[in-house]
Amino acid sequence: MWRFTGRPAGPVATTLKSGPWVAPHVPAENTRHPLAAFEAEAGSRLRDALEAHAPGTEPRFVHGVPPEGQGEFAAGCFPLAKTLSAKPADIATTLAERVAKGLEGATDSWVAGVAAMGPYVNFRIDVPRLIAATLQATHTHGDAYGRLPERAEKVILEHTSANPNGPLHVGRARNPIIGDTLVRAYRMAGYDTEAQYYVDDMGKQVAILAWARAHLDEAQVGKLIGPAARDKVDHVQVRYYQAANRLMEEDAEVGREIQALIHATETGDDAALERVEEGYADVFQGMRDSLARMDVTFDRFIKESTFVKNGDTQKVIEGLQAQTEVPVGAEGEALYLDLALKGVTGRSTRFFFRRSDGTSLYATRDVAYHLWKAGQADRLVNVLGEDHKLQATQVRVSLEMLKAPTLPQVVFYSFVSLPEGKMSTRRGRVVFLDDLLDEAVERAYVEVKKRRGDELSESEMRTIAEHVGVGAVRFTIAKVQAEKSITFKWEEALSFDGFAAPFIQYSHARVAGILDKAKAHGHLPDPDRAHLLVHDSEAALAKAIARLPVVVADAAAKHRTHGIADYAYEVAQAFNAFYRDCRVVDAETPELVSARLALVEAARSALAAAHHLLGIKALEQM
Repeated sequence: MWRFTGRPAGPVATTLKSGPWVAPHVPAENTRHPLAAFEAEAGSRLRDALEAHAPGTEPRFVHGVPPEGQGEFAAGCFPLAKTLSAKPADIATTLAERVAKGLEGATDSWVAGVAAMGPYVNFRIDVPRLIAATLQATHTHGDAYGRLPERAEKVILEHTSANPNGPLHVGRARNPIIGDTLVRAYRMAGYDTEAQYYVDDMGKQVAILAWARAHLDEAQVGKLIGPAARDKVDHVQVRYYQAANRLMEEDAEVGREIQALIHATETGDDAALERVEEGYADVFQGMRDSLARMDVTFDRFIKESTFVKNGDTQKVIEGLQAQTEVPVGAEGEALYLDLALKGVTGRSTRFFFRRSDGTSLYATRDVAYHLWKAGQADRLVNVLGEDHKLQATQVRVSLEMLKAPTLPQVVFYSFVSLPEGKMSTRRGRVVFLDDLLDEAVERAYVEVKKRRGDELSESEMRTIAEHVGVGAVRFTIAKVQAEKSITFKWEEALSFDGFAAPFIQYSHARVAGILDKAKAHGHLPDPDRAHLLVHDSEAALAKAIARLPVVVADAAAKHRTHGIADYAYEVAQAFNAFYRDCRVVDAETPELVSARLALVEAARSALAAAHHLLGIKALEQM
């Protein structure tokens, strides 16, 4: 078995990536994925070398991409040192020599060479074969290039699930962007994937909004809160929520009426739930409109009340009462589990799952929702803010005690902030996602007009600015590891020559322009002339394009959106270096024109796929 352990310590490790290339779920025999075939062969040869050197030894290696010029794949021998009672560098030397001996006389190999470099065995790929296979794969499969074979595995990925009581704000903007990007990655990786939004139709926030919509009019709200800053329904109606909160502080009766409505919903009262839904429906549509602007959509909206009305929440309460792993505690009639006995730490280790009046709490209903999801899918993925870690732990431990067949994998994210003074919100304490998108689009418009104002119509510039601005927001958030915080900086987000969406989009537009020009001159791509591509920049671009399938697999397996952004930038950089170094439409011979056009066509496929994964528009012109 070709197995790898984690990344090694030491100075060499700093030059290695935690290898997106080794992905057993990318079938090596699939000719769309030449790098997987290369690694499969490298792994097989290394395994055979180890078996010949030390029969019966389990082949465990660290792995990664070596520094530039030292091959395309590195296997570190650290995990074998103790087993073989030898230095990793000595093991690497021995294995490299045995692999090299096995390559002698090989006529059909992806491996062009092997060498020991310190404790690593580094493999070089047969570059002409890689280029030829990459061009054939992209030419044959077009927009389907990078898509992995279908898997008989269902995934439910829940994300966003914000309370429908007001516009989405910037701090939570990462949730829909991370979630939607992972949905796209899972689908491209071959999974049957369903994106779900869990609608809180029973909580305090929606009850406050429902009360306000029923008891206040626009004149009253305007007097208490002032006018809406924008004519969008969620921005207009969040003022009702704000007004009701202010009235609750002044009038205890308002608070009692709202509490009565909350209690009625938590008992599953249909009339109360209908009243609450009427209160939040327009706001929720406004939130979805904001998400749709970023091309974020959902397959299903699951109401929290579903699991009260169908009895699932009561079953959870009964199940937690009946379990014997943790004693059930009580405060009056309220019931809780002290999860400190299960290793849970935090501000409170008591997990209350029933109130004194017999109703459930949000987390209890969340357990019921996850039990239902576990019966619908093979894999559950949740995207949550880092402030939900304790509740997520409570839910997971409860699911374990209730013997749930599938437990959720949670992607936690840190929040987004804006540099002080960079953007006026006219709202004081909160910056809404709509404001961020509008600001990004306006700034993009200024850049587009500066560059193309004399060539494009106002409508064309506005359309491009919309795609560039929204793309800049999505890319800026996707490119940072979820657990790291983000300070949104405009000069970085809207860079046309840096690690940003405009540079990626401009690169695609340049590719499209070359292909259009070639077509107008009667030139066609010909992947069968791949042998003519011998320039280093051509090889570098082909290598980058070939990595797409394993980047997709890695994103789905590890829930890493930033790896997709890194890949998009890598391909864009490699293409621009190729464009700088190699003439295309006016290359020296017609045959070379056709060969290079095939490489440009391949770059278009890879860039278009990366755009799709990141949810940004692949532009034909900028």
